[in-house]
Amino acid sequence: MHELGITQSIVDIAIKTAREQNAEKVLSVSVEIGELSGVVADAVEFCFEACIQKTFLQGCRLIIEQIPGLGQCEECGAELKIDTMTFACRECGSYKLLRTQGEELNIKELEIE
Repeated sequence: MHELGITQSIVDIAIKTAREQNAEKVLSVSVEIGELSGVVADAVEFCFEACIQKTFLQGCRLIIEQIPGLGQCEECGAELKIDTMTFACRECGSYKLLRTQGEELNIKELEIE
């Protein structure tokens, strides 16, 4: 499960950033996870609770914003919702789809005191 490593990196970055800002407490960590990123949001949420135990982040909330998959057909220019099983344009049938959104994996915000 690569989500454990990803989640540990999120926790490490959040701790480092909070300490750089002289925070006394971290209330929440907000992340963006794209539906096409290959990262399972529920697994990150599960791992987060384990990763923050006995750390500076213990007790903080994880807020996950899921970013939908979007793409554009390079043949006809159609913009469409896509998922990991979308291979062809629904408008023209072309296989030349360019992913334009949904591969994100970002720490968006830390709420600190």
